[in-house]
Amino acid sequence: MTAKEIKIAPQQKILLAHGSGGRLTHKLIRDVFLKSLNNPILSELSDSAKIDYKEKIAFTTDSFVVSPLFFPGGDIGKLSVCGTINDLVMVGAVPEYLSLGLIIEEGLDREVLEKIINSISLHAKRAGVVIVTGDTKVVENGAADKVFINTSGVGRIINKGISINNIKCGDKIILTGNIAEHGLAVLTKRKDLDLGLSIKSDCAALNNLIVPLLRRTKAIKFMRDPTRGGIATTLNEITESSGLGIIIEEKNIPITSKVRVVSELLGIDPLYIANEGIAIMIVGKDSAKGVLNFLRRHPLGCHAQIVGEVVKQPKGRVILKTTLGTERIVDMLTAESLPRIC
Repeated sequence: MTAKEIKIAPQQKILLAHGSGGRLTHKLIRDVFLKSLNNPILSELSDSAKIDYKEKIAFTTDSFVVSPLFFPGGDIGKLSVCGTINDLVMVGAVPEYLSLGLIIEEGLDREVLEKIINSISLHAKRAGVVIVTGDTKVVENGAADKVFINTSGVGRIINKGISINNIKCGDKIILTGNIAEHGLAVLTKRKDLDLGLSIKSDCAALNNLIVPLLRRTKAIKFMRDPTRGGIATTLNEITESSGLGIIIEEKNIPITSKVRVVSELLGIDPLYIANEGIAIMIVGKDSAKGVLNFLRRHPLGCHAQIVGEVVKQPKGRVILKTTLGTERIVDMLTAESLPRIC
């Protein structure tokens, strides 16, 4: 048998040498990353992607360290794509290009890495974005938790009017979907909690839901995706920045019975649980119903609700009107209730 006839089986574990920049690094890039993500820009393997833009753009970056890597409704790969896309959409941009940086722990099964990359490829294609540049580092066993991902995103801004400064008293608060599903899906999977109630993460890219709306109307004044800290923390961020108040109606908040039951069993307030597939929109009073009807025609917006409004007083506060007829202050989260959820 000649040397050319000898076939070397691919490494089934990630080694430190895979991050050295040498032959194993290039083989990993070719056999795993380019296999799933290849396109004309990425295939050049340059230090930077060359992209031609002539108009105003949005640029964002985010890191993902979720544990476990795979959970009902998603995985760290899907999360990294959808999370970055949603950050761009929230400022009125159409997501187009993503970068992909991975820090991989030595000893990670190659099969796990391939599964993550395939998920990234699938959800990037579904969302219509392209991975155009990236980087891979391998650290010693114990120096990371399997794999960390950083993604940056670039998109063209199509609605320049989205700003916290545009919010006024009387504006309506819209939630585009059910709350608290992502955080509970990750938590119950991590702790192997068998509560007889399966909850899937709401992790989803929102560009196909929101971009058509941005093209149709200028009624949306501000948006934010309520990830860590849930809708309670995000609404408090809005009141602090705007100097106005917000009143929300508990009866109008979209939440499934499963989420409500599990939250009660675990003693967690669903208002503070992370979401990865919904947005908070602040919309002009006269346009709110039209926006709501538009959202409800899309699968990701079918549970959308008007949950409250912007008020002058109490300044800088979020007030919840409960189903019992009482009112309570909803403060910002002061500690991490669910660690490692994104």
